Amino acid sequence: MGQGIAMPAALAALSGGLLAGWGGAQEGAWLLPLVFLLALLWVAVWRPHALIWVLISAAVAISIQQERSHRLPVGLNGQDLAVHAKVVDVQRHQDATRLRLVIERCTSPAPLVACDQLHRVRVSAYDTQEYRVGERWQMTLRLRPPGGFKNPDTFNYEQWLWREGIHATGYIRSEPAPQRLEQASPRLRQWALDVLVQLPLAPRTQRWLAALTLGDSEQLTQEDWALLNATGTTHLVVISGLHVGLVASFVLLLGRFAARLISPTNWRLRTWPWWLAGAAAVGYATLAGLAPPAMRAMIMTLLGLWVLSGRHAPGPWQAWWLALALVLMVDPLALWRPGLWLSFVAVGWLIIIWQGRAKPHGVKGWCWALLRSQLLLAPLMAAAVLIAFGRVAPASPLVNLLAVPWVSSVMVPTALLGWLLSPLPVIGLVPWWTFEQALAIFHQLLVVAVKAAPLWQPPVHLGYPLAGSLVLLALCWGLPAVPRWLRIGAVVLVLTTPWWPREQAIPPGQLQVTIYDVGQGQLIELRSARFRLLYDTGPRFRSGFMPLQSLWPPGQFFDHVMVSHADTDHAGGVDALLTDHHVSQWSAPAGESVAVHHQRCAQGQRWQQDGISYHVLWPPTGENTLSSNDRSCVLLVQAGEHSVLITGDVGRQVERQLLTQLEKRISVLVAGHHGSATSSGVQFVRETQPQHVVFSAGRDNAFQHPVDDVVRRFRRQQSCLWSTAHDGALAFSLIPQQPITFQPMRPLAGGHKRC
Repeated sequence: MGQGIAMPAALAALSGGLLAGWGGAQEGAWLLPLVFLLALLWVAVWRPHALIWVLISAAVAISIQQERSHRLPVGLNGQDLAVHAKVVDVQRHQDATRLRLVIERCTSPAPLVACDQLHRVRVSAYDTQEYRVGERWQMTLRLRPPGGFKNPDTFNYEQWLWREGIHATGYIRSEPAPQRLEQASPRLRQWALDVLVQLPLAPRTQRWLAALTLGDSEQLTQEDWALLNATGTTHLVVISGLHVGLVASFVLLLGRFAARLISPTNWRLRTWPWWLAGAAAVGYATLAGLAPPAMRAMIMTLLGLWVLSGRHAPGPWQAWWLALALVLMVDPLALWRPGLWLSFVAVGWLIIIWQGRAKPHGVKGWCWALLRSQLLLAPLMAAAVLIAFGRVAPASPLVNLLAVPWVSSVMVPTALLGWLLSPLPVIGLVPWWTFEQALAIFHQLLVVAVKAAPLWQPPVHLGYPLAGSLVLLALCWGLPAVPRWLRIGAVVLVLTTPWWPREQAIPPGQLQVTIYDVGQGQLIELRSARFRLLYDTGPRFRSGFMPLQSLWPPGQFFDHVMVSHADTDHAGGVDALLTDHHVSQWSAPAGESVAVHHQRCAQGQRWQQDGISYHVLWPPTGENTLSSNDRSCVLLVQAGEHSVLITGDVGRQVERQLLTQLEKRISVLVAGHHGSATSSGVQFVRETQPQHVVFSAGRDNAFQHPVDDVVRRFRRQQSCLWSTAHDGALAFSLIPQQPITFQPMRPLAGGHKRC
């Protein structure tokens, strides 16, 4: 390989991915072919030898564009599609099974819209069928284009679907019933998973063995992931460079030991141990399913073996660039995966801090090398994780100092040794029993660390300054010839983080309102200077997922939570609040079954906080025979001349009774029952004349909320209409003597204003 080839190849692949990501959007679709046409003209006239770089860039860009072409056409949204599909991944949950399918044949009911380009989908199955990886099925799917909720500072599910190469989501229709066309062919990985299930080991041990040795991280529970994220040890569980590197190193040591026995005079010249180690890395990554982390680890391990072998090998940096180029060419969507950049940043930084240093010798030397590497790597990786995920694990440096050698020298070797000895009836269980005890110690270490230093999600405005200070800390201590005063100053800068200025306080008399995007449900947050109220808690889906779980890190405090009524789309997040957060006061209508002790909300209740007036308009005091919807708590909030009215799911008859308690035009109305025809009656709309109307509804919901008649009523009153289904979360402030300005999380294309 010639000098300087690796970096141009990586930059070409990187530029092709960035161009496809930027110019592939609808508003810039013309840009991509124009750029490559100009590049080809430039190469043909002035730089013919650079044609290879243009071709690499074009290949990556075309691959990404093909991914876009596989997406479900909008015209087939919510349609029933008859497909033949192969099961490539199965996740079993309490109430459903989540499948990842590769579509082999698709029949569309719409004659003008074809679905033959559809490739990979993620669907839920609510039937009792037993699905296995490798099977082929004939089934009917109801799908929609990949999308997700859009809330401030939260996980971007739509982007995750994109980088995972999923082209539609939905569920399997129970009628007609799915039919198995072909049984799964024997697979080593599936056989291994079946063996794990039959072992006399604790469930936690089984799922961690599946994750550590087979790359099946989907076996881990939400509690497992929460513990790993909070301690910064996620990289120790998924099949990563650590595991593939350990397998390759172990095989290399055995191979070189065997070579020394076979040919003691020239064993160092033998190449077959290196080839054997490379084959072990490929085999292990293949066993793990060649998922993106495993594939990336395999490529980096192979190039690392090449560098260490010294046989016509590239330098460390040339291998780094070559690995980046190969990963992007094999998997262009890796460009959007944070794991790619975390891995390459970590390896690049290790190259920098060890370049030019002597190889460590002896146990003491290697222990010091491990300690130095971890201490210098920790702040840089903390900064990278903060930028990628918006969180910091304070216990990560200390935990990894203990966890990395424990996992690499005890847990992974005993887990792999258990597989080697698994054919032996009794002896084979000894390594796995040892692994179980080591896992118990590791798990307890994580639990103690989380209790001592829980996961911290700093305020958004502190994210980049804190990341910058952590990078400065890493550079000052990792680079040579940095003055001591600058190193100490970097440490002091990071240590003063708790005293950095927080978010600007909300002045008294002002109210900040956020109507969250939670699908077909409702969750509204109202905040003033010293008061935080939630109106409703969002839905709970059949899979058990509550959107409220994704909105804030654990440990939030709410002064008051008002549940309008007990329907699942309004009270579905109560369990998440009870589990992860602190609530001072709960209220709900009398007669509603809400799974928490609460006070009743009733007509006439009033209070003031920070200059904001709160007034409960409904339901009436005493017992009533109203339906659950008509019992909804109706809340009027006033700040100066501005007002917000939230009516829950009350119907038109109740709305007419509310008019006697409303004295003036409403500034913001959260439309009743998500825009259903049962609410927002003609008289109510005409009398309240809301300046802004918000429909809290799910995208492409089955009820078609908001219905056309309701939308037309508000339009006749010249109301400004918003919907969480299309705008995402909506934030606005009530500031006396100032107009109300809405901030949608999903603005219109081109940034055009609605009102």
